[in-house]
Amino acid sequence: MAILIGASTQVLVQGITGSEGAFHTRQMVAYGTKVVAGVTPGKGGTDLDGIPVYDSVAEAAEAHRLDASVLFVPAAFAPDALLEAAAAGIPLLVCITEGIPLHAMLRTYHLLRAYPVRLIGPNCPGVISPGQAKAGVIPPAAFTPGPVGVLSRSGTLTYEIAHHLSQAGIGQSTVVGIGGDPIIGSSFVDLLPLFEDDRETEAVVLV
Repeated sequence: MAILIGASTQVLVQGITGSEGAFHTRQMVAYGTKVVAGVTPGKGGTDLDGIPVYDSVAEAAEAHRLDASVLFVPAAFAPDALLEAAAAGIPLLVCITEGIPLHAMLRTYHLLRAYPVRLIGPNCPGVISPGQAKAGVIPPAAFTPGPVGVLSRSGTLTYEIAHHLSQAGIGQSTVVGIGGDPIIGSSFVDLLPLFEDDRETEAVVLV
């Protein structure tokens, strides 16, 4: 079993038509992630490899069930993009964006508390449930399915730990890069109970 994302999770990509967003959307789809829609203001009515693009999250949410959004949005626009996704009722936000000003992120963090939403990041590599789906920029080669969860503030160490676990024959249930910025949406304390409630996770690595 997995936490946060799995094989049936339907994903929106905000900033899907930018170079980073387009590249990693294709990587997510190649891994098996169900990316069902994207948002780029002014690009509504277009598509990326058959994935429909909308002008707003509200429009995408009207047309699709959205379980998670992955954000590849410039830092100046990321706070508004996060709030837009939360207002549309998307329960999981994975913010890849780095460099969001501290005061802006602090304000956004408090505003998000009014919504039933979980934020991973910002400035994070994302989430992967090996063999099922990934949301973000995590390169999947090091990961294998299994009973160990991983929570990490460091993207590089996340990959290194997964590689050594996999080399030792120890697979992972879900791996979460929580982000290294001073203000992040979810801490170790926030996410550990999800692993504790997952019957198929037997241990968790914290970095």
